[in-house]
Amino acid sequence: MNAEKLLQARADLENNLRALLGRAVLVIELDLFALPCGCNGITANMRGLELDDVEVFEEQMLPYFKKMAASLDIPPSFIFARLVPGSSVVAAINWRVLCDRCYPEFARARGKKPRPDIYIMHIERREGRGSEKRKG
Repeated sequence: MNAEKLLQARADLENNLRALLGRAVLVIELDLFALPCGCNGITANMRGLELDDVEVFEEQMLPYFKKMAASLDIPPSFIFARLVPGSSVVAAINWRVLCDRCYPEFARARGKKPRPDIYIMHIERREGRGSEKRKG
């Protein structure tokens, strides 16, 4: 992974969302991250994206989100929108590889909004812990 590839992925994501929604959406920052617990992944900090957009265009967004994560060598096993608390504003789209400690919290969640600040688009179930995949 290099900075040029990350810069291109940021621009491509922004252009893809703008074309899909037909309006200005900004990807103000695209980051790779590693948390102390062991989770890692990508965060795209957004402006101009709403939860309604994600719900309506989820079928079109999800394949692109999975392809982008794979191109950055991040397994697209958990993809979610992080919302500004108390609103429908999407603060970020996250692609996360869950650590063994965090996985159970999300794997047993029911529905797309297990918490008021998270909208789950996709989660892959691990073998031995319910091998079915969440629709999405």
